[in-house]
Amino acid sequence: MIGLPDDVTACLFDLDGVLTSTAALHEIAWKQTFDEFLAAHAGPDEPPFSERDYAAYVDGRPRADGVRTFLASRGITLPEGLPDDDPNDPTVNGVGNRKNGLVLKIIENQGVQPFPGSVAYLEAAHRAGLAIGVVTSSANGARVLDAAGLTRFVQARIDGLTIGERKLRGKPAPDSFLAGAADLGATPATTAVFEDALAGVKAGHDGGFRFVVGVNRADQAEELRANGADIVVLDLAELLDES
Repeated sequence: MIGLPDDVTACLFDLDGVLTSTAALHEIAWKQTFDEFLAAHAGPDEPPFSERDYAAYVDGRPRADGVRTFLASRGITLPEGLPDDDPNDPTVNGVGNRKNGLVLKIIENQGVQPFPGSVAYLEAAHRAGLAIGVVTSSANGARVLDAAGLTRFVQARIDGLTIGERKLRGKPAPDSFLAGAADLGATPATTAVFEDALAGVKAGHDGGFRFVVGVNRADQAEELRANGADIVVLDLAELLDES
């Protein structure tokens, strides 16, 4: 009794913002990165990076896709560069590496806290015998899961490293969720997706998944529904309450 259709046998969870509070840390790191970049390369009249920008262009996407998509919204195109570019290089990879360095420092200083309701839900899903996977665009997925004490629940993990190695398209394309279901030995028709990002909800919907749960951490319930969420909750514990 975990608030899902009876034919669901597997669950795929986004990490940052669904299971852990690290989405807010990512937003802080992105804001600092982009504000510094815009000040140096776009001039003093360019508006700073905003919460709206984070939700529309960055949240849920692989790091390099977030850089490209946001900068394109400001009419800025950068060369791709190389994966090991210096964080100060004016390339897509350089900007992304600067953000990653910042978020790792923030995580080191502040730690990683799982949402209590999400831990309760994972425990209930595990007791119910459902297969559990994590699908995150973050290249730091394993580190965050370990730091939050959640690795014990996870039978399959698709993260930013996996996406690159397998050459998958990032969210909002459904590829990473489809790979996660396959790694669990499940099909989209029997799998539920749990997402807080608009791009992730759209990926779950477009991938034909049985049930898409939108987690409303950023006051965007209507947008989550518009992108394909079957239900919207503030916290995963609400699904247990409704069972």
